Amino acid sequence: MVNDDEFMAALKACGAVQIGAFTLASGKASDYYVDIKRALTRPELLGEIARRMAPHALGSDRIAGVELGAVPIAAAVSLATGIPFLIVRKEAKGHGTKRGFEGEMRTGDRVVFVEDVVTTGGTLRAAIERMRAEGAVVERAVAVVDREEGGRQALLAANVEFLALLHANELRALG
Repeated sequence: MVNDDEFMAALKACGAVQIGAFTLASGKASDYYVDIKRALTRPELLGEIARRMAPHALGSDRIAGVELGAVPIAAAVSLATGIPFLIVRKEAKGHGTKRGFEGEMRTGDRVVFVEDVVTTGGTLRAAIERMRAEGAVVERAVAVVDREEGGRQALLAANVEFLALLHANELRALG
């Protein structure tokens, strides 16, 4: 395991964290941009993310990741812990089984969600609520980055403990 400074430097070096002037998907301006998918394609960084998230998944029955960005994280944390994972769709399939997730889950299974970046928490909270409706017990979510734009509060309001490996203020300091 590398220390936090080395981890953040590696994220910046691979382009997963960029400093500058950016327009986000929401239309908001930002002085940094996070594209964790660039890190997820590098085995050493994906492995480091999994090692850092693994302790937060222990005690869970399943690890869940919302398509697309969280799926490699869920798979890596699953490999690191031996805990099976679920792929949660943003929307249920309109054909075949019409399921909202892939993988096996029983009613009452304790599910920890993993995520790449949390901004407002809306997508993650909606996925959590859908899995709860399927019988999951979801009490924790872990992200690589918390952009600190309301996501933590949205998840806390849904009775979900939220943890992040890195926070916006740390990334801004990379400047």
